[in-house]
Order: sequence, then C-alpha cells, then structure tokens
Amino acid sequence: MTAEHCREWRQSLGALALGQLPEAERVALEAHLEGCPGCRAELASLASVARLMPLADPERFGAAPAPPAALGKRIAASIRSERRAQQRRRLRLRIALGGATAAAAAAALLAIFALPDGGSTPGQQVAFDSLPPGMTIDATLQPHAFGTEIHMYVKGVRSGTLCRVFLRGTGGARLPAGSFRYRWGEDSQAVLSSALDLSAARAIGVRVGNQTFVAPIDTGGAAGNGNPNQEDA
Repeated sequence: MTAEHCREWRQSLGALALGQLPEAERVALEAHLEGCPGCRAELASLASVARLMPLADPERFGAAPAPPAALGKRIAASIRSERRAQQRRRLRLRIALGGATAAAAAAALLAIFALPDGGSTPGQQVAFDSLPPGMTIDATLQPHAFGTEIHMYVKGVRSGTLCRVFLRGTGGARLPAGSFRYRWGEDSQAVLSSALDLSAARAIGVRVGNQTFVAPIDTGGAAGNGNPNQEDA
C-alpha cells in the first residue's frame, strides 16, 4: 500500500503501541496491519520505543530546547500545501466518479431495454432490529445465476470500523460474502456477493467491529424484517 493510503492508519500506530487505542479503532487497525507490511514494520519500531519508556527517568531530562523562530511559518506553509493537494485529489475523484456514474447509468439503461417485461426479480429487503442506539443496518438481497447479490447499508458506526458480511445456509454454516470499511462517521453502502443461492440462505449477518448481528431471511421469497439476533463477538 502507498504511504498516502496508510497516512490515516499510521496516525494511530503510536496509541496502539502504548495500548491506548479504543477497542473499535484497534480492531480496524489490526485488520489493516494484516495486509500492510509497511505499517507492521513501523509498529514494530514504535513498540520497541514504547517498551523502553517506563525505564526513562524524568528527573534527568533537561529543559526542552526552544523551537526555531521560522518553524511556525514552515508548518503553516506545509499545511497550506497539503490542503491544496487534498483539494486536487478531491477534484480528480469527483471527475472519476462522474465518469463512472455516467457509465453505470448507460449500462443500466441498456439492461432495462434488453430485458423483456417481467424479466427482473425484486430484491428481498431485510432490516436488522435490536441494534445499539443510533445504529442502522439494512440489506437488500438479489438472486442471480452466480448466487446472491447483497446491498448493505450501515449507519451510526465509528469511522474506520471493519464490517464483515456473511450468509447462513440451511445447515447453519457461515459463507463469507465480503467486507467493507465504514467511513466518515455518516453512512456507508456496499455491494457484495455470495455464491450461496438465495433460496438456500436462512439468515444474513454482519460483524461490525467486535459485535455480530444476524437477521433471518424469509425463505418464502417475500420481503420481511423478522427478529434478528445479536451474537457474541
């Protein structure tokens, strides 16, 4: 992964090394570390420093040196430069998303005109109840030849939390359907897929951080909410 992609994660490595990172952020960061050798190496170097900190004697420390007179100006200039770079990145992202949206709209129109009347199958709506205050989880399940397409909607979760989605079959076994990371502290939507046929699915679950929530699937094919269960992490 690039240093730019890891910038947000590396800001939390020091707190993780000191054991001061909140549980939900720790779980998300550890998931990132599994696939990022660069961040793992930096965490290892910080951990060695953290182990030595209890051995330091504060009484032997001298007075902190005064910062250079021009340091404030250099910091302000660096902040302005970073803001301009972020604005350029956001502009490029908007342009790219605009092109992708136009392509998706064109593909959708082609699909609508190509399908005969009655050729589409309505998705099944599943809402997760009994959630913590402020949290919302919904899912739309769409049958396909390859299995089941899953549209997940999550709101009210700490930014950066990893969400893992799975389907439960008739035998009770979990079949992973993919994962996504909740961002920006607002809401998050993701399109995932599972090889399990919707007719053979009995429940859908999502592990949000260290909590797992499960909602039953109406095997009759009609949309229904049911009473989901919260499982232990």
